[in-house]
Amino acid sequence: MSEQYPVKTPEAREQSGRDLATLVYLIQAISLFTAVPFFIGVIINYVKRGDVRGTLAESHFRWQIRTFWFSILWFVVGWATVWIFGLGFVILGISWIWVVYRVIRGWLVLADNRPAY
Repeated sequence: MSEQYPVKTPEAREQSGRDLATLVYLIQAISLFTAVPFFIGVIINYVKRGDVRGTLAESHFRWQIRTFWFSILWFVVGWATVWIFGLGFVILGISWIWVVYRVIRGWLVLADNRPAY
């Protein structure tokens, strides 16, 4: 006998996606002080990406994934250039501020029930 999973209503899918996006914004905010949760957040984004397709949360997942990858890029560039008269520290600082902006802006836009883009 085969068990079937209950089909979620569009409203339930939307709420579930919003809840997941909120969780990832929280994880990204915590990641500003310790990097490990940042990886957990992006894993959640990739694993649950199909579940939020076609919902408001889809744009937030894309926003969060891009925030992760660009912050990694700038982290690597910052550390690679740290020996050039402290230029790397400036890059790292600007990158950190940029992540703060992305988390706050994304979270506020989600709270207003609007897409990230």
